[in-house]
Amino acid sequence: MTDPTPKRYTIAILGGTGNEGPGLARRWALAGHTIIIGSRSAEKAERVASEINQRLGAPVSDHSAVQGMANADAATAGDLTVLTVPYEAQNALLESLADVLQGKILIDVTVALKPPKVARVFIPPEGSASEQAQALLGDGVTVVAGFQNVSADLLEGDGPVACDVLVCGDNREAKRIAIGLAEDLGTRGIDAGPLENAKAVEAFTSVLIGINIRYKVHGSGLRITGLPTLER
Repeated sequence: MTDPTPKRYTIAILGGTGNEGPGLARRWALAGHTIIIGSRSAEKAERVASEINQRLGAPVSDHSAVQGMANADAATAGDLTVLTVPYEAQNALLESLADVLQGKILIDVTVALKPPKVARVFIPPEGSASEQAQALLGDGVTVVAGFQNVSADLLEGDGPVACDVLVCGDNREAKRIAIGLAEDLGTRGIDAGPLENAKAVEAFTSVLIGINIRYKVHGSGLRITGLPTLER
């Protein structure tokens, strides 16, 4: 049964000034979560947070819906963390934050893309960016893969997010939280199995990029058919 009073979190979006971060931040703030945008530069994070708050109509104060901090400070302050950096930046950032992230959930939105051929599937030795993150951080951090197939264009818009979110992980409660966050975006979260399945979910991002290019669209996504009504 759906919880009538779902929990609200302080969510640190690491690398949150890029393509996906601002859209996720705004929609989760609208759902009632407290958001911290993380960046290498605290000043850049604060600027992006201010822009999101202006769009939300939030008062300019230390208690605005979205705040900006350096990545390390954001990770420390967050109840859970969401990683939205490019693949080539993932390992260095996680290595620098490994101690801070211990005991927390990390939702990894990163996709293993290998420029310039980002429309071709690239499989790293660990299988996926999320599995790579788990191997690097160790068992003290619970890594969940999700939101890789959601277009930044859809997130930036005001309409519904017309695609499903496939969530992979080895911890049932962590996946439940990620699925709830998908619903807070205005879409449907689906349990897609263990973390090792993230390689298939990540790979589909390259497929969708190719579809966007060939059909000259910006927001192709995935829908899973044949499911009954899902509950948290």
